[in-house]
Amino acid sequence: MELLINTFIESRSGGDTRLRRKLCGRLSGVIGIALNLILGGMKLAVGAITGSVAVTADAVNNLSDAVSSAITIAGFTLADRKSDRWHPFGYARIEYMTGIIVSVLIMAIGIQLIVASYGRIVDPSAVEADVAVVALLAAAVAVKLWLWRFNISLSLHIGSASLKATGVDSRNDAITTIGVMASLFVERFAGLHVDGFVGVAIGVFIVYSGLGMVKETAAPLLGQSPDPELVREIRKLILMHEEALGIHDLILHDYGPGHIFASAHIEVDSRADIFLSHAMVDQIEQEAYESLGIVLVGHMDPLDTQNPKEEGLRLLISSAIESVKGAESFHDLRIVPGPDRVNVIFDVVVAHENADEAFAAVKIAAQAALSAHIPKHVVVVSRDLDYAPAKTAEG
Repeated sequence: MELLINTFIESRSGGDTRLRRKLCGRLSGVIGIALNLILGGMKLAVGAITGSVAVTADAVNNLSDAVSSAITIAGFTLADRKSDRWHPFGYARIEYMTGIIVSVLIMAIGIQLIVASYGRIVDPSAVEADVAVVALLAAAVAVKLWLWRFNISLSLHIGSASLKATGVDSRNDAITTIGVMASLFVERFAGLHVDGFVGVAIGVFIVYSGLGMVKETAAPLLGQSPDPELVREIRKLILMHEEALGIHDLILHDYGPGHIFASAHIEVDSRADIFLSHAMVDQIEQEAYESLGIVLVGHMDPLDTQNPKEEGLRLLISSAIESVKGAESFHDLRIVPGPDRVNVIFDVVVAHENADEAFAAVKIAAQAALSAHIPKHVVVVSRDLDYAPAKTAEG
């Protein structure tokens, strides 16, 4: 496995991450086509000999995997196209679309298997099997388990959800073939006609697996939360600069593997030299691209660090909203005096769930706290959502 990766990927990519990704997809596809065509042909022969609909359906599943491998090659090749005037963010999302297409094909095969197997349940017939047949199926299980490990290894090598889905599909195929072997044993030694029932069970398993793969590969296209580890790396990169006092409003846009664009508000001292602060933001943007491969746009957000009232107000607001369910944090605190009142302006980050209720509760709690301690101070709050959480919902 490592020999294949080193020979056909590392030795040819020369450290080029884009080329490495394309080579991984191509190697996975070529090996997948070859092995699945061999397995499909073997199982078609076994299905014809034994008369087993489950074996035949498993063979068709392998042949569909060969088609899926061809689609994988095409997907990785097209995803590697450079950006142009029509698609300025590149074509990398084609890899996600490829995963969806493969997943839908898998579901279609599962549904077809359920229909065929139901016919066998209604009209059962004897299934014949011998040692050679079982040996061939056992060899097929070994090959599929190897393909599972191989594709998972490639997916970890380049961080590809599409190749991970391909690996999981190979594992599912191994489980499917084991189920087919079990039905043959039951038929031979117990005399029970379970071939159709096993075929239905396998079909349901394939459809369920396909649904899971659709969910996983479609999630980036639907705007899933970014990887919390990546969010932490971005925050760490920004805050390692002493002049960066904080960060908020971090938003990441995923246009495909290796094509992530981000924006962030970087807090700086309002009394610092604006040219020095701007130079720092430029440096952060360059570091983000060089170390993380992210196109980052930084926005300077000035903080009045010398205002004697700010710390007291910050503590008062923090205490007031900490008990509000769904209130996560606040930022951009500004104190703006007027002729008859003082506006206390800030942005509050609320959870996506029940955001409106949480925002209304924050305004009420913050204003009550100010009215009780500091007369003639009025809360002016803007609502923010956290588009780049640094931890998952599980913590």
